[in-house]
Amino acid sequence: MTIFLLVLFYLLFPALIIYITRNFSLADKIGAVAIAYGVGLIFGSIGILPARSEDFKILLGNDFMLPADQAMKLYETGKITISDLLRNKISSLQSTLNDISVIIAIPLLLFSLDLRKWFKMAGKTILSVLLALLSVIIVVYAGFFIFKDKIEDPSSVAGMLIGIYSGGTPNVAAIGKALEVDPTLFIVVNAYDIIIGAFCLFFLITIAQRIFLFFLPAFNREDDTGENILIRKETSDIDDYSGMFKRDAVFDILKGLGLSLVVVAFSAFLGTLVPKENETTIIILSVTTLGLALSLIPKINSLKKTFQSGMYLIIMFCLIIASMADLTNLFRIEYLEIFLYVFMVVFGSLFVHVLLSMIFKIDADTVIITSTAMVYSPPFVPVVAGALKNKEVIISGVTAGMAGYVLGNYLGIFTGDFLMGFL
Repeated sequence: MTIFLLVLFYLLFPALIIYITRNFSLADKIGAVAIAYGVGLIFGSIGILPARSEDFKILLGNDFMLPADQAMKLYETGKITISDLLRNKISSLQSTLNDISVIIAIPLLLFSLDLRKWFKMAGKTILSVLLALLSVIIVVYAGFFIFKDKIEDPSSVAGMLIGIYSGGTPNVAAIGKALEVDPTLFIVVNAYDIIIGAFCLFFLITIAQRIFLFFLPAFNREDDTGENILIRKETSDIDDYSGMFKRDAVFDILKGLGLSLVVVAFSAFLGTLVPKENETTIIILSVTTLGLALSLIPKINSLKKTFQSGMYLIIMFCLIIASMADLTNLFRIEYLEIFLYVFMVVFGSLFVHVLLSMIFKIDADTVIITSTAMVYSPPFVPVVAGALKNKEVIISGVTAGMAGYVLGNYLGIFTGDFLMGFL
C-alpha cells in the first residue's frame, strides 16, 4: 500500500503544483520547478518515508540502494530491519521513476520545436546565445580548476552547471542522469541554483537594464512583421497547461507519448551496443538527437501540448529527486565550495556575457532576455519581457531558450566526460 500511494503522489502531485501556479500569482512567480523541489525536500525530510538504520547506512556506503536480492539476504540474516527493506524498495521505485520521467520527457520537449523557424528568426539572438554559451564554458572550466580538489565529483558538477546556464532544469536532469550523479549531490547543486538564481532573476527584472545600458546599446525597436506576430502567437502558450484534457489534445499527447517511447526503446537498444559505463550517456544523447530529428516532421511538430507534457514529467522528476535527498545536507559545511561554484557560474557567466556583448554590440534587452531564457527556461521570458517593458524581445528569448534546450545536453555531457580526465 505504501508503494502504491507513493506512486500516486509522484504521478498526481505535479498536477496540483501546476494548478496552484496557474491560479496564484505568487506561486507562478516562484515557478512549478522550484515548488516541486521544495515540496520534495520537505516530503523526504519530515519522516514520512521509513528512515534507514545506522547499520543499513554503513552497508550502503555511498550507494543510494542495494539490489533487491542482496537487501533480502541481509534482512533474512538480521543485518537490516524490515523498515530498511521497505526503504530500499522505495529507493528502487524512486530511482526507476526518476529515470523514466527524464528519458521520456526529453523527446516530448523537443517535438514541438521548429528549428528552421527559430534559426531563421534568430539574427543577433543567435550571436547572443553563442556568447552566453561561451561565457558559461569559460566560467565553468575556470571554476572547475579552482574547486576540483575541494568538492565531490567536480567534473559532473561542472557538466550540470553547463546545463543550468543552457536550458535550465530539463538539461540539468538529463546531464545528471547521463553522468550518473549521486542524488544528494544533484539536489544540492540544484537547490543552490534555485536560491542563487532567485537573486539573479530579481536583479534581471529590477536594475539590470539600467546598469547594462551604461555599457551596452539600447534595444532598436522595429515594427513587427507578419512572421514576428505569428511566432509570438505560437510561443505565447509555452507555459499554458489548459486544454490538455480536451479530446484532440489528449489524442495528440498520446501520440507524442507513443513516439517518445519508441525513441526511448531504440535509444536503449543503442545503449546495449556500447560498454556499460557509456550506456546512459549514449541513451541521453540518442533521445536528444532523435527528438530533434522528429521535430522536423510537420505532423509530429504540430502535435498539441507535447512540450507541456514533457514539462509535467520534468516537474515530477524534480519532486522525486528532491524527496530522495536529505534537507540537512544543504547546510553541511563541506558543500560551501559547491555553493561558491554555483554562485560563480550564475553571476560570473552573466558578467562575461556582458563583456563579450560590449565587443559585439549586442543590446542590453537582448542580453537580459537571452540570459533569462537560458538559465530559467522559456516560460520565464514573458515575465522578464514585461519587466523590461519590451514585448518584442519575447521572440528573442524563446529562440534563446530553444537553442539552449538543443545544445545544453551535448555541451554538459561532453564537459563532464572531458574534465574527468583532469582529476
